Parts: sequence; structure tokens; C-alpha cells
Amino acid sequence: MNLIVELQDVVKDFPLGNVTVHALRGVSLAIEAGDFVTIAGPSGSGKTTALNQIGCVDVPTAGVVRIDGVSTSDLSERELTNLRLHKLGFIFQTFNLVGVLDVAQNVELPLLLKGGLSKGERDSRVSEMLDMVGLTNQVKQRPNELSGGQRQRVAIARALVTQPAIVLADEPTANLDSETGDVIIDLMKTLNREAKTTFIFSTHDERVMAHAKRVVRLVDGLISSDERRDASNIPQL
Repeated sequence: MNLIVELQDVVKDFPLGNVTVHALRGVSLAIEAGDFVTIAGPSGSGKTTALNQIGCVDVPTAGVVRIDGVSTSDLSERELTNLRLHKLGFIFQTFNLVGVLDVAQNVELPLLLKGGLSKGERDSRVSEMLDMVGLTNQVKQRPNELSGGQRQRVAIARALVTQPAIVLADEPTANLDSETGDVIIDLMKTLNREAKTTFIFSTHDERVMAHAKRVVRLVDGLISSDERRDASNIPQL
């Protein structure tokens, strides 16, 4: 078994005035490389907090988080940044594109942050990603000139351009109509199948859950169920 994400008895507390919010209460979870996993649950269940632990956005109050065998608690801020740049890609429900940059520049941005590639190599990688998500004709457009579905495609291309081992998607279909959401889900399923990229979603969208290979449900910071889906029960778009 090739585990790429491990959470062991992870606790995450947030002080809020005179009280403490227990966002995660001892979550243990192991995810294999190449999986397509949904972390599901209602608002306040802890799913976004769990995603932030995996994404090295935060560290646990107690317990251990390992990304590709490395414990995040043992890393400095610089090492956490490098882990995010080299191992992880992020897709947000609000897209988080840079408004003053065009489509190609938005996708290129993580490569500039990561460094190590020539201008020609960056251009080739960006072109490949935009072709993959069907936006070859929109390279010079700004985000405000795109539809919601097109902006999410840009966000997906940006997440994948560094060739990360793991893509984390926080409610990726929340701001999309059902038809566009289905297109985005199908695109991510194709990338998961062909590139073997591990996808981990946080969502309460039943459409996303229906296409996951595995659905982990959180309630009040605890795992309430963990269901592995048979391929024959996952619909085709």
C-alpha cells in the first residue's frame, strides 16, 4: 500500500474568546496515492480543517500529519512552503485567480514561485495545461472576462501545472451550475485516471460524492463513516 497522506489521532483546537472550538477531535485517516477521495459533512463538521491539515496550511494541536511519509510538525515554515510548492496543488470554490493577470499568467504563477524552469519550459507547461482543460483560446483573457466554469478550469490548470502528487479541492463546484459542475468533475476524474494524481475534496455536494472512489464523512470533528465505492457504482459523466 502506497500511502501518500496519513492522519493519526489528529486534534485541532481553535481558541475563540473564552471558549475553545474543537474542530477535529482525534481523526485518523490514510489515503493511498492515486485515490479520488471526498471528505464530506455539513458546515462546522471539520472537513475544511482536515483539508487544511493535509494542505500544510495549519499544523495539528495534537496528533500526526504525514504527507508522502513526512511529518508536517517536524518541518520549519520554509520547509512547509516547499512541501506545498512541490507536492500539493490547490483548487478553491472562489477560484482565487489574480485579476490583473491573464489566464496564462495565472497558470504560470506557481511555476515562478517554485523556480527552476526556463521561460520556454514554463510556457510549454502552461500551454499543455490550458490545452488539457480546453482553454487554448482564452490565454490572453482576464478572469473577469471568463464564465465561472472557465475560471474553475483555470484554477485546475494552475493547481496541476507544477505536477503535484496531491490536489486539494475545497468545495470546487459550490459556485457552479449543475451542468458546469458535472463538466469540472469529469475533467478531474479524467486527470485522476490518466495522470494518477491524488484528488482530495471537501464538499457537501452530493454530485461530487457520487463520483468519489471513497467518501469519508465527518460529524462534529469525528469520522462518522468511511465508505470505499465499487467502480460499478460510480456513475459515468
